[in-house]
Amino acid sequence: MDVGCSCFRAAVVCRRRGDAHDHQDIEGKLFENVKTFSYDDLRTATDNFHASNKIGRGGFGTVYKGILNNGRQVAVKTLSAESKQGVGEFFTEINTISNIRHPNLVELIGCSVQGSKRALVYEYVENNSLDHALLGRKSKTVELDWGKRSAICMGTARGLAYLHEEVVPHIVHRDIKASNILLAQDFTPKIGDFGLAKLFPDGITHISTKIAGTTGYLAPEYVLGGQLTMKADVYSFGVLILEVVSGKSSGKANLGGMRKLLLEWAWQLYEEGKLLELVDPDMDEFSEDDVIRYIKVAFFCTQASANWRPTMSQVIEMLSRNDVQLNEKQLTAPGLFLDTSRVSKKKSLESPTSYQMSSAPITITQLTPR
Repeated sequence: MDVGCSCFRAAVVCRRRGDAHDHQDIEGKLFENVKTFSYDDLRTATDNFHASNKIGRGGFGTVYKGILNNGRQVAVKTLSAESKQGVGEFFTEINTISNIRHPNLVELIGCSVQGSKRALVYEYVENNSLDHALLGRKSKTVELDWGKRSAICMGTARGLAYLHEEVVPHIVHRDIKASNILLAQDFTPKIGDFGLAKLFPDGITHISTKIAGTTGYLAPEYVLGGQLTMKADVYSFGVLILEVVSGKSSGKANLGGMRKLLLEWAWQLYEEGKLLELVDPDMDEFSEDDVIRYIKVAFFCTQASANWRPTMSQVIEMLSRNDVQLNEKQLTAPGLFLDTSRVSKKKSLESPTSYQMSSAPITITQLTPR
C-alpha cells in the first residue's frame, strides 16, 4: 500500500469521477496555498511557449522562461497533455511544496489548471541546472571552482536535511540528481522537481512503491525491492557528490578506461590510493584534504545497507567539520546495482529489470571526534 501519497491519488480519482461543481471545490482546496494563473497569462509570459524560451525538459513536460505582467521572471513547467501518468505527479508537486520555504528549495509561485492544460510556475533560477553547468558544454562564463562546488554540496545537503527532518510530514524527494539541482545567480543550489516526492508521516519507516527515478542515482534496495526510505535520497546525494568532484556523469559506463559507472570507478581509485585522480582537471586549486573528505563522505552515503548510511544532518556535519574524523574502518565497498543493458542515464525506471547487487558486507557509519 502506498501510504505516503494516498491522499493525492484519492483527490485525482475524485476529480475524474465528480461533476463540475466537485471539480471546482477540489481545485479550490488543492490550490488554496498557491497563486493561480490563467493559461493565457502563461502563454503571454512565455511568448506562446516559444522554443527560444525553453530552458529544460522533465519527465512529464517542458520548462519555459517567462516574464509576468509585473515584470517578474519565472520558470513555467507545463505538463504534457498526453501524459496521463504526470497528472498524479502534478498534484503531488503542488501539495508537497506549496507550504515549504527554504533557501535551498525552488519556490513554487503558482499554478494553472485549464481543462487538460496544467502548468506550475516557479521562481526563475538564473544559472540553469548543475547538470548544465557541470556536465554540459564548457563555458568560460561558468567556472565551478572548489569553493562553488563545495558550497553546492553543502546547500543541497541542507535542503535535503530540511525535507527529511524538519518538514512534517517528512518528504523524500526520490529524484535527486544534477539536473534537479538549480543554481541561482550566486550559485546557491536549489532543489527542484518534486513530482516524484513521497510523504512520510510519523511512525512510517519505509514505503513499498513502484520504482521511479534516474539510472545511476538509485539505491540498490529501492531498485531490487521497492523499499523506499529517506536513505534512498542519501544514496543519490552521495552519487551527486562524486559528480561534483569529478565533473563526470554518473550514468556513463566508460570511466577509468573500463565499463565502470562513476561510483564503481571512484571506489576502485579509493582501493588503489589514487582518489585525487577522480578530481575534475578543470579545477585548478583546491584543498586536497577537503576534496578527499567529500569523496569519503560520498562512500558513506552509498553504503550497501540503507540502515548504515548517515542521515542528512550527519552528512552536513561530516562535510563541514574538519574536527570530525571519519571512521574508515567501518567503510566498505558501496552498494551497487548494475543494469546489464547499461541503460541511458536519462531513462526513468518503471521496474527493476536485470540488476546485480554488490557483495559488499553490511557496514556502519560513525562520527568519531578527534
